[in-house]
Amino acid sequence: MRAAVREGWRIGAAAAGALRGRAGRPLSQAAGDSGGADGSGGGGSGSREAVERLVREHPVVVFMKGSPAQPLCGFSNAVVQILRLHGVEDYRAHDVLQDPDLRQGVKNYSNWPTIPQVYLNGEFVGGCDILLQMHQNGDLVEELKKLGIRSALLDAEKDKEKK
Repeated sequence: MRAAVREGWRIGAAAAGALRGRAGRPLSQAAGDSGGADGSGGGGSGSREAVERLVREHPVVVFMKGSPAQPLCGFSNAVVQILRLHGVEDYRAHDVLQDPDLRQGVKNYSNWPTIPQVYLNGEFVGGCDILLQMHQNGDLVEELKKLGIRSALLDAEKDKEKK
């Protein structure tokens, strides 16, 4: 586990570099829905009920700028890279730039002023900085395990031990 965390920290530092604007193309072309909410029922895409539905629709939900295939800010790019590094490809991503009501609604819902926002099992985890910290200290591996998702970092550690 320690080796995986050290390796993750090294790669996490690269993700932190992305936050400083040094990132190129994303490592991930992760699967996920790049669209926002459709606004049907519940009072619109930014309503508390609509956001609640979105965060509960899947075990891993990300509200971001752009899509996993084409993040439109360094912070969203770093979140996509971290999820990709852990092998999390099955998640729901919602582009808040496509829906200003959703963008404000998710900020109100979480009482968190910035995007991206990450939800695990319907619970708000935080933004890019929190996800990066969880990645670096190994907490993300444990949180994913609670969701039944085995982090790819654990498999990378096993491969290194075999050599």
